[in-house]
Amino acid sequence: MGMKSGSIKLFKVFGIRVGVDMSWFIILFLAIFWLSGVFKSLLGGQGSTAYLTAVATALLFFASLLAHEMGHAFVAKRSGIAVPSIDLWMLGGMARMEREPDSPGQEFKIAIAGPIVSLLVAFVCLLIGAGLEGTTAVINTAELNGNTPVTPAFLALSFVATMNIVIFVFNLIPAWPLDGGRVARAIAWKVTGSEVKGTLFAARLGRGFGWILAAYGLWEILNGNLSGLWWLMLAFFIGQAARSTMIQTKVHAKIGDRTVMDLMDRHPVSLPANVDVVEAESDWFTRFGWSWFPVIDDQARFVGIVREEAVRDAAENPGLGEPPRVADVMDRTAVSSWAIDEMTKVESLLSSEPLARNGALMAVDDAGVLRGVITVEQVRAALQDRSE
Repeated sequence: MGMKSGSIKLFKVFGIRVGVDMSWFIILFLAIFWLSGVFKSLLGGQGSTAYLTAVATALLFFASLLAHEMGHAFVAKRSGIAVPSIDLWMLGGMARMEREPDSPGQEFKIAIAGPIVSLLVAFVCLLIGAGLEGTTAVINTAELNGNTPVTPAFLALSFVATMNIVIFVFNLIPAWPLDGGRVARAIAWKVTGSEVKGTLFAARLGRGFGWILAAYGLWEILNGNLSGLWWLMLAFFIGQAARSTMIQTKVHAKIGDRTVMDLMDRHPVSLPANVDVVEAESDWFTRFGWSWFPVIDDQARFVGIVREEAVRDAAENPGLGEPPRVADVMDRTAVSSWAIDEMTKVESLLSSEPLARNGALMAVDDAGVLRGVITVEQVRAALQDRSE
């Protein structure tokens, strides 16, 4: 399952950064608190033992969640997809892949790997537990049945096994962004031959499942069960993730893999840095009526933005000697927020704060040479009409 960005780094394993969101600490505390109460009755009222067992069980459970995500990461890396990080939070975790799978086969293998690891963890825990106490004790303890005396180690193993079986079943529900949703996406992608159709199909299933969870949560609350709040929160997350994926997929379908180079104005009007401010005011600002211009040096590299107020002030108050040059009054710091690589994907501009703030960005090549200008209007036009 997905999560918001930003996390606290714990450690690295196989070159993958493992981190946790602040919400993870909240759910860890709640898990320990709840398990302590349950385990106290199962362990015959041994409070301190129950608490230590709860701590160990909670940590072991989150370790199994990490193993689940490592399953995704291992298969992704085997498919040539880098996985820079794995993050855990209160509703699960996510192995962050640098790119999407290239084929439905890759998607299926990566998606199914996590649930298989969870099932394997459950099997190993049950196997060890059965060896320690017998099969009947495993079943009774997994059901949190207090009639069978158990050891702390056996109790922890049984609980982790039960939770991993729940994770296995829940994650195979065909609803995006659950693993089952990614499996459904892979199957639909294979059948239709379209990644976009496969993704939209899985996302619609996710939104439908979100509404089902929301209805169940409300029903639980109306019956006096506060656990309904948890289901409502889960429903909100799944519904929002599915909706966001649908929007992004539709946007990508319209824009495709087009870059800034494909949309930009390839003949931008720019101001040479060595032009004096008097000439700049008359031949550029007065002539075009614009409030700013990109400035280039003698090698056509983008070196700053010059604004009408700065040029007019300098032209009206030249001082002694020759009038100042554009280079003397331009904003050199603007390069970092105004420049963009001409090979940047247009899709990434949809959330670009500099583009929204400036209204335009200067497209440059690897050498910093100004190649064109891309505006907000051009991006909007591309979204409205894919045939442009």
